[in-house]
Amino acid sequence: MQYPVSPKVGPSRFRRFRLFSPILAGATLRERLIACLGALLAIGLTGVISGYLFGQGPHLPLIVAPMGASAVLLFAVPASPLAQPWSIIGGNTISALMGIIAAYFIRDPIIATGVGVSLAIGAMSFTRCLHPPGGAAALTAVLGGPVVAGWGFLFPFVPVALNSCILVGLGLLFHKLSKRNYPHVVPKPAENTHQTIDLPSAVRVGFREEDVDAALEALDETFDIDRADLGRLLQQVELQAAIRSNGKISCADIMSRDVIAIGEASEADAARHLLLKHNIRTLPVRDPEGRLVGAVGLRELSMSTETIGHAISRPAVARPSDPALSLLPVLTDGRTHAVIIVDDDSRILGLISQTDLLSAVARLLPKEDNAIPAVA
Repeated sequence: MQYPVSPKVGPSRFRRFRLFSPILAGATLRERLIACLGALLAIGLTGVISGYLFGQGPHLPLIVAPMGASAVLLFAVPASPLAQPWSIIGGNTISALMGIIAAYFIRDPIIATGVGVSLAIGAMSFTRCLHPPGGAAALTAVLGGPVVAGWGFLFPFVPVALNSCILVGLGLLFHKLSKRNYPHVVPKPAENTHQTIDLPSAVRVGFREEDVDAALEALDETFDIDRADLGRLLQQVELQAAIRSNGKISCADIMSRDVIAIGEASEADAARHLLLKHNIRTLPVRDPEGRLVGAVGLRELSMSTETIGHAISRPAVARPSDPALSLLPVLTDGRTHAVIIVDDDSRILGLISQTDLLSAVARLLPKEDNAIPAVA
């Protein structure tokens, strides 16, 4: 979002006075409010449940301090590799264990704290559960005083592992209710639907996985983002740059308006006839009011002998005002042959096929004066 800048105030000075300036890519005020609510509920319930299971008293802290830092990651940046369930449970528990070991063998608390945190980082790295609050868990195990010392080697499990498991469980429930992707699952990379060894058409041009690896090696830094997520982000950047450069072309500009469609109660033979007669791959299916209910193709109709009801699939749709180039990922996925353009009431307005989009993209290519003319 662009903010107006007064001519008397420089951009750098203006930024310092913004009420809300996200410090993470993709952060929004709404996301932060959701994070606040999630942490409020999860931390409170973690303490209540732990107290109910093991009682209350000075002999056992209901909830350890590192859980607060874990809640920040779990609810504020749930896509981070450092905030996944195993990172939280394994990172806190293993780190607390390293702190206990350091305190047991090293009597000097200053040296023990350094050794405990160092061992925690190494152990979390080797067990693939790196979690920043684990460092605090290791420090707590070393400097926790008589309460922690009294529990000894049980402390990493009660209350640290117990707190971590309850927190993760509540986080899973909260993220599911708020429709967030947690545990964060990176979508599978594009596959060749023709079952050949060729790369999918969408990734044959542009950067590849080895390019991402080479860039990370060249920068020689560690980033808090999954490598596969980084590749997805770069692909989206390429797409958005193309849309920005050619955003004036909308779906309404290139769509076919005389759309061949069929009623949802029609017979399969009638649908096959329309597909073959008009040489099309996708046949929209409409209800009696003209609203889109799905689409059929020859593949879907191959097993249908009567009506098309059981062959209807969910189609790709767009609005007339959408940028035409925004359909590139859909129409190059190897499965989708056309996108149906609908209005706000799902009434069919038009259709954009792969050929329609390809023709539009071809017109955007730079014209060279020395181009060789086509030979008839």
